[in-house]
Amino acid sequence: MALEVEDLRVHYRTLRGDVRALDGVSFGLADGEIMGLAGESGCGKTTLGKSLIRLDGRMRHVGGRAVLDGGELPIADDKAMNRRRYRDVSIIPQYSMSAMNPTRKIGKLTADLLRAKGESFRELRPELVRRLELVGLSEQVLDNYPIELSGGMKQRMVMVLSTLLDPSLLIADEVTSALDVSNQKAVAETLVRFRELGFVKSMVVVTHDLSLVYQIADSIMIMYAGRIVEKGPADTIINAPRHPYTRALIEALPEVGLEYGDRRLKSIPGKPPQLLNPPTGCRFRDRCELAHDRCIEDPPAVDLAPDHTASCWKVVD
Repeated sequence: MALEVEDLRVHYRTLRGDVRALDGVSFGLADGEIMGLAGESGCGKTTLGKSLIRLDGRMRHVGGRAVLDGGELPIADDKAMNRRRYRDVSIIPQYSMSAMNPTRKIGKLTADLLRAKGESFRELRPELVRRLELVGLSEQVLDNYPIELSGGMKQRMVMVLSTLLDPSLLIADEVTSALDVSNQKAVAETLVRFRELGFVKSMVVVTHDLSLVYQIADSIMIMYAGRIVEKGPADTIINAPRHPYTRALIEALPEVGLEYGDRRLKSIPGKPPQLLNPPTGCRFRDRCELAHDRCIEDPPAVDLAPDHTASCWKVVD
């Protein structure tokens, strides 16, 4: 197992109290696995990704642990985690097309990044150029400012920089959200190719686009209100979901895997609960058509099949 996360709890401190963005998250990620991470906005997806690299200073690690390749990640210690970033675990951040310093040429900012990690830009330049060519970029982009690149070119540049030191784990946070359809497909295919070429071992792909992640992911994990509600093989989650929230999420989207579909889309009534003071029991119960009295208790995570779990009392029944 490449990554094991156990009972991870992360809060954001606010003037009104702690927001429980992650509230007891546990899962595993196998060597070579690409896992899609989906759910509505505010459900904890980006927080989960950032917590594994400790990229946001507003986060407060409350409990839990993460083990990568048999060694514990110091996710509660910013200084210790800094030595592991981009080497063991790396991230393509949300809005990464704006992540590059607009006042510095790309070659210069790349050299600065490598120097901060104790690496030589001169020694790594041949490999950098090779990887740029793999994603359709020429060596000349190193002499450009970020503003001189298109959105798709910027995204591919950030992908190369994020994986240049061959991290074991890559967090890809909404990497296609600001791209047109053709660039979305190209970026998704590049992620798979990076895995196949050994640039990265395993990936967590945070997304709102289930139809896109379905094409590249081995597994999909669904989050709701700071907790995991279902995880399983991609085909199972899309074609035979068991948790009511997963079903509702898929019914609210165009048919996954089909070019045309005649199914009428169905919205999910209501909105996720506030995580300043989350409700007891199943957090989806106020929006769930199958809710019953027992849902005021926390549902257990039930193993439905190999590598397929769901947390719902209806699954237990």
